[in-house]
Amino acid sequence: MEAKSIVISVEGMTCNSCVQTIEQHVGKMSGVHNIKVSLEDKNAVVIYDSKLQTPATLQEAIYDMGFDATLAGSDPQPVLPDTIFLTIPTQSALTSEQICSTLLKNKGIVDVKVSSDQKTAVVTFISSIINGEQIIQMIPGADLNVSVPEVTPGTCEDSSWSQASSVVLRLKVEGMTCHSCTSTIEGKIGKLQGIQRIKVSLDNQEAVVVYQPHLITAEVVKHQIEAAGFTASFKKQPRPLKLSAIDLERLKNTQTKGAETALKENSNLNDTKTVVFRIDGMHCSSCVLNIQSTVSALPSVTSVVVSLEKKSAIVNYNPNLISIDVLRKAIEAVSPETFKVSLPDEYENVALFSTLASPLKSPHPALKGVSQPLTQVVVINIEGMTCNSCVQSIEGVLSQKAGVKSIHVSLANHNGTIEYDPLQTSPEDLRSSIEDMGFDASLSAKAELPVAKAQPSPEVQLESHKTEPPSKVSPAHLASQETKTVSKCYVQVTGMTCASCVANIERNLRREDGIHSILVALMAGRAEVRYNPAVIHPSAIAELIRELGFGATVMENCGEGDGILELVVRGMTCASCVHKIESTLMKTDGVLYCSVALATNKAHIKYDPEIIGPRDVIQVIKDLGFTTSLVKKDRSASHLDHKQEIRQWKRSFFVSLIFCIPVMGLMIYMMVMDSQLSDAHAHHNMSDEEMEALHSSMVLEYQLLPGLSVMNFLSFLLCVPVQMFGGWHFYIQAYKALKHKTANMDVLIVLATSIAFLYSFVILLVAMAEKAKVNPVTFFDTPPMLFVFISLGRWLEHVAKGKTSEALARLISLQATEATIVTLGPDNVLLSEEQVDVELVQRGDIVKVIPGGKFPVDGRVIEGHSMVDESLITGEAMPVTKKPGNTVIAGSINQNGSLLISATHVGADTTLSQIVKLVEEAQTSKGYNKSISAAEVIIRFAFQASITVLCIACPCSLGLATPTAVMVGTGVGAQNGILIKGGEPLEMAHKVKVVVFDKTGTITHGTPQVMQVKFLVEGNQLPRNKMLAIVGTAESNSEHPLGVAITKYCKKELDSETLGTCTDFQVVPGCGVSCKVTNIEALLYRQNEMVEENNIKNVTLVKIEENTDDSVQPPLIIDAELPTTMTSQKYSVLIGNREWMNRNGLLVKSEVDKAMMEHERRGRTAVLAAVDGVLCGLIAIADTVKPEAELAVYTLKNMGLEVVLMTGDNSKTARSIASQVGITKVFAEVLPSHKVAKVKQLQDEGKRVAMVGDGINDSPALAMANVGIAIGTGTDVAIEAADVVLIKDDLMDVVASIDLSRKTVKRIRINFVFALIYNLIGVPIAAGVFLPIGLVLQPWMGSAAMAASSVSVVLSSLLLKMYRKPSAEKLEFRARGQMRYKSPSEISVHIGIDETGTGSPKLSLMDRIINYSRASINSLFSDKRSVNSIVLNEPDKHSLLVGDFGADDDTAL
Repeated sequence: MEAKSIVISVEGMTCNSCVQTIEQHVGKMSGVHNIKVSLEDKNAVVIYDSKLQTPATLQEAIYDMGFDATLAGSDPQPVLPDTIFLTIPTQSALTSEQICSTLLKNKGIVDVKVSSDQKTAVVTFISSIINGEQIIQMIPGADLNVSVPEVTPGTCEDSSWSQASSVVLRLKVEGMTCHSCTSTIEGKIGKLQGIQRIKVSLDNQEAVVVYQPHLITAEVVKHQIEAAGFTASFKKQPRPLKLSAIDLERLKNTQTKGAETALKENSNLNDTKTVVFRIDGMHCSSCVLNIQSTVSALPSVTSVVVSLEKKSAIVNYNPNLISIDVLRKAIEAVSPETFKVSLPDEYENVALFSTLASPLKSPHPALKGVSQPLTQVVVINIEGMTCNSCVQSIEGVLSQKAGVKSIHVSLANHNGTIEYDPLQTSPEDLRSSIEDMGFDASLSAKAELPVAKAQPSPEVQLESHKTEPPSKVSPAHLASQETKTVSKCYVQVTGMTCASCVANIERNLRREDGIHSILVALMAGRAEVRYNPAVIHPSAIAELIRELGFGATVMENCGEGDGILELVVRGMTCASCVHKIESTLMKTDGVLYCSVALATNKAHIKYDPEIIGPRDVIQVIKDLGFTTSLVKKDRSASHLDHKQEIRQWKRSFFVSLIFCIPVMGLMIYMMVMDSQLSDAHAHHNMSDEEMEALHSSMVLEYQLLPGLSVMNFLSFLLCVPVQMFGGWHFYIQAYKALKHKTANMDVLIVLATSIAFLYSFVILLVAMAEKAKVNPVTFFDTPPMLFVFISLGRWLEHVAKGKTSEALARLISLQATEATIVTLGPDNVLLSEEQVDVELVQRGDIVKVIPGGKFPVDGRVIEGHSMVDESLITGEAMPVTKKPGNTVIAGSINQNGSLLISATHVGADTTLSQIVKLVEEAQTSKGYNKSISAAEVIIRFAFQASITVLCIACPCSLGLATPTAVMVGTGVGAQNGILIKGGEPLEMAHKVKVVVFDKTGTITHGTPQVMQVKFLVEGNQLPRNKMLAIVGTAESNSEHPLGVAITKYCKKELDSETLGTCTDFQVVPGCGVSCKVTNIEALLYRQNEMVEENNIKNVTLVKIEENTDDSVQPPLIIDAELPTTMTSQKYSVLIGNREWMNRNGLLVKSEVDKAMMEHERRGRTAVLAAVDGVLCGLIAIADTVKPEAELAVYTLKNMGLEVVLMTGDNSKTARSIASQVGITKVFAEVLPSHKVAKVKQLQDEGKRVAMVGDGINDSPALAMANVGIAIGTGTDVAIEAADVVLIKDDLMDVVASIDLSRKTVKRIRINFVFALIYNLIGVPIAAGVFLPIGLVLQPWMGSAAMAASSVSVVLSSLLLKMYRKPSAEKLEFRARGQMRYKSPSEISVHIGIDETGTGSPKLSLMDRIINYSRASINSLFSDKRSVNSIVLNEPDKHSLLVGDFGADDDTAL
């Protein structure tokens, strides 16, 4: 028999009578154990026997009653039953069949088995329907079977025989996403028969189970976890707990004992103990009565006295039947479940001995003669404890362990002091027991101290001697041995997404034998492991990391990470000083190499950072009597700047331009004169001789020497400097290219200009030799024209590239330059402080960071609480709470509390250094495409066809085609608020196939705003304005973004710049604030005066409308009532999360909790406000989506682009934002390095990628993307790293920039047509192809055609000036009715950059219908509504304040 639970959706219920009808009808069906119908949730939860009923038959039964019933889509869940053992009285009149049938008639009983001797019945039942006491009452005279103990689900109390044969099982559990998953598994598995203890770790994705193999198998445990919807696999094969000889002896004895012996033994153990609990949260006598009646009903409690005044409960109980932990839980479970129960310090020792399995302390036969057994004390270091509940759970579990005499765990010192019997347990066993509970435990260096002075008998001595290790070695010797055998290796780790992954790897590897220490760098993706090569080798370490689900490879040639130090040493006078420094340093342990130069006063030192640090080296030199300081590193990214290239191309451009302008003037003059002559020839019928004479009489055609005209001579003089100086760099580059047997743009330009120049020069020499009367046609105007435009393009390109180094310089400026290093004494007492350069900070140093200061290095907090702005890495505006144990990032800003951190990553290993490296790599690997592709292809083809014809055709219009269009395009972009850095991004943007958006500050505003206020008290108790005034005043002292948002909202609502007075202001990071508020009466009085004015106006309006006489009429439209008196009052205010309210003794009702969960589901932060101990408001705050975001995404998709959202924020918020703007592919919880990797991954798929971002964390991805687009309101670093900057904070400009690129490229193509059309037609004629038919082209005609093509190209480019970016109104009109919110099932969210994310379930029929109807309704709405849901995204202030949650969903239409 297997019980299962199914949820059936039921439509058509109108009242409670419908509910009762369904429950009665279905409840009577055979095989149905229980049914619970909810009118609010419109569903029925049915627990049924899967052999007698199926979900389909249950659905049909409800359907037949006239209700619409559908299966909710989830599979039936197995219901885990409990088991009870009953002793049947010997004189019972009922047979075994009658007992079975009697019990099975009752709902909730799944199975009954009666033993062959009819003395015991095993009843399997569902505890949520029926309990053990009710079952006992069904059979007269039946009683609980004591010999087979009932294991209470969830408690750790077991009998001696079960304790002795426990097995520990470690399982890897995949698919857990939050703490609710862990509690589900713990709850389900904890209830199973034979499970003693279970601890599930979300970070490690593992479960540690202690179970009894004779009652349950490891396979069943694994199967049950899988039945709960998770993937489980064995990490290590189950291993039995270590059993001593005593345990084995006792196990044999227990198994041979009969039931009567056990009963007798039980009666002998009737000694009782007294414990005193402190109980917080009792309010009145009814709480006292509730606790007394509940606890006294427990069978093991003999008496209980509860005192309201002393806040205590004195309980007299039998420790053999119940433990202190169970008693404490029993009190906490008393309705209303808000009592906080703890043990006062003076009674702590009582708690230490709470145990169920008293027989475990039975003395060993050999110890009978000893008055006092020898005990030892061990101190175990425990990491991972967060509160007193951890302390109590460790003490509770270990105190029940065999051989443990006493235990005291200290939260402050992170250790536990345990007094134990070495015959029954060992320190290693105790340590592993603590680790099994999920904490990190290590044995302290302190020796184990014998406590008792009594001498045991010889037998005991003999036995204790056996248990000692074979050789005792002094700790000092051990330590020295250890340092000799420790090796170090580096492992490249992939797949890490956040700090939790780092903690997971570090925690698990530290447990492994042979590993001394491990340090993981998240951004570098590297683990540094120190290990014992005799025990473990690097490949095995990598395998251990791979087992945890990460990629790992051993880095072979990583180097030992030697430190290099460059120092300036002052005070050296001769070579002996140099020798003195070098010899002293080389003798120093840890210094590997040293070189000192007297001439430059510099020292170059290599050292092992594991042994010695830079400060120690400096101190050694100072002790020798020299002054020394660090060589100041260049903190600018000079290696990436393009200053030299910029200077070179600027010079080249201006040289070419100076000589090009006169050449162009001469050319235009000749064109004008030629056209006039051709007109004269046409109209005045002049002969050719007359024409020739007139032509030669022109000033420029006058021959200085025979065959050398003024025009040709001037052109030659102007062309030579351009060819020599302007084209110098082109010649060098062309030579280098040809040397490597490649051809690039430079080769083509050199070829074209050289041939034009040489051809013209040769033809001029020939004409002079022949003393020609007619001047030859030369092409001296070609080189200057080409060089001008190409050098201008190169100059602008390098200016744009030069901006990249500014981005890096700004990034490096984020790094703190100095650090405050402190020395701590015992109990973390501050002994000294010292300011040092950040390069001198060593790993392991304790660094102090004051409020407002930057973290100089990555580290771990060891003392203090604060909020830290980490937007540098995550891009999220919300500050993060930091407490001891948390990691901090270099460059992030400490906000409100002083912190002491231990440095873990220094120098080049810090996260900030890694981001700088990422940006550098992205910018150097991106490789700008140097060719103007279309031009290159055409020019190359033309050269191959005929170099001569190319020169005759003159390619200067080809040279103009791209630069002019790009210049006009970038100018038009700037006019429209789009700054484009050079030609590449403008040309590349039209090829983009994927647009990747960052979330915070790009899709959203980046600052939290109040979305909704829900009032939880009636208006007559606390008026709306009064509450807003109190809450706004309370948060006015807060620096937290949420507090700022609340104050801003309250000021706006109250229309006031000033609020009341706030005193006793206290902040608890991660929880909330508490304070006292006064002086809000004046503010409310001003408000009321305005109300009064409104009332008078309203009365007047009513009078005018009704046209009545002046008889007194009551005002019909009244805003609010006015208070008559004005007295100053003090209000006690609490604002914060659930935990903050619970800490302060305020109960959060289930409907409020449900409302909060709904807001959190939609990615908002829900904050509770309480005034004078009464919960009065719920404020929902969120980072709102920009109004134009949805339209921008829709338009980009319409342009055929794929749109992706990539954010460092959590998946819940990311999904919510994506659904609002219509993005279906989301990558959440992404690191800056992963953003780069994702962009690279998309590029490797052959897609061109545009990245839109605004934060420092986006800058590496902006640099790597084919087109990086930065929001103008973003950080300087992002703006410098991007190719395109949007001046306005408007996402429609992303659409405009891609549209402008498409238009510009289209214009360039048209320009090429204009440039070539003349040449394509003119060249064959010029070459004499059509000579047979008498068609021939005169030189002046060729000149005119060439000029016309250049003019056409320039005019064509100028037409781009007409460009207007697409207006939002037009796009909205086109998109009318087609934009809609995406349902969660349509959005695929991936954690990190892994493509196999949380896949979307297929859309159900219901979803499809809803989506279709939503789109249809949208199209029917008025224009204002259907534009997109802008109106709905930001509800007006009145709808925000509506208390009804029905109208809450601002995504609803």
